[in-house]
Amino acid sequence: MKRYLLRRAGASLITLIAASMVVFIGVRSLPGNMAVALSGENGSAAALAAITKEFGLDKPLVIQYVDWVGQLLRGHLGVSPQTGLTVSSELAQRVPVTLELTVLSILLGIVIGIPAGIGAAVRRGKALDYASNAVALFGLSVPSFWFGILLILLFSVKFHIFPSSGYVSLFSNPVENLKDMVMPVVVLGSGVAAILMRQMRAGMLETLRSDYVRTARAKGLSEKVVIGKHALRNSITAVVTVLGLQFGVLLSGVAVTEQVFLLPGLGRLTIDAVFQRDYPTLEAVALLVATSYIVINFLVDVVYSVLNPRIRLAGGSA
Repeated sequence: MKRYLLRRAGASLITLIAASMVVFIGVRSLPGNMAVALSGENGSAAALAAITKEFGLDKPLVIQYVDWVGQLLRGHLGVSPQTGLTVSSELAQRVPVTLELTVLSILLGIVIGIPAGIGAAVRRGKALDYASNAVALFGLSVPSFWFGILLILLFSVKFHIFPSSGYVSLFSNPVENLKDMVMPVVVLGSGVAAILMRQMRAGMLETLRSDYVRTARAKGLSEKVVIGKHALRNSITAVVTVLGLQFGVLLSGVAVTEQVFLLPGLGRLTIDAVFQRDYPTLEAVALLVATSYIVINFLVDVVYSVLNPRIRLAGGSA
């Protein structure tokens, strides 16, 4: 187990280094001159020279990358040329919003999707199966921005139950915070629930047709024990992988939902950075998202190896 985790950690570190290179080169390869974009179209030659020197744009690309990594290792992500604030302070304000939205959406998806998938598999061909598949198809097909606008029109404009936009911190006012989060979480959580339901149903159907499940039933074990102890454990492994990927997708792809509900999260920060050509912020956000993916995949590998010991044996164990 120890050797397996070390190998996975080493692979994750190499992936992180490669991702940092891609992020740095990708941002530097954007159309237009970075110094001109930061100084403005009417910027003077002196301002252009100052910005070029400040951001080290007069140095070779390799030296720029080494300097950038050195700043990251010291915890300095740069300063936004648009706001004058440090990128770290910007992320400290925005990340908790997106993280809360992601975690709540994942929890909603788990609470709805996994039980629905189990029920659909156990009641295959019955009303519950057809209903679960219909709801899952709705969750996968409906665009998030359309669903969000629909919820705003229904629960904010017509019935005045939830606020249509805005955000209050969880620590300052938990009740108002949850009111702000209900509709965005429903929008994102419905998609997660649909994916988990389909994956759980497919895994359970395959497991329920396996020989060891038939043997367990032949021994006279109750259906609850067969499903809960035997079928569910072997079906949940694939769902864990999908769940980890969905966490990464939500953490990096909630910009549309945040824009619809005017949540000051990471997605809106990314959009603003793109339009304002705020390169330090854009680099920091892209690297943060890449790092989150790598960490989540590593944690998924750990959980997967616990649920399925054959993974550890295949990878070597100490």
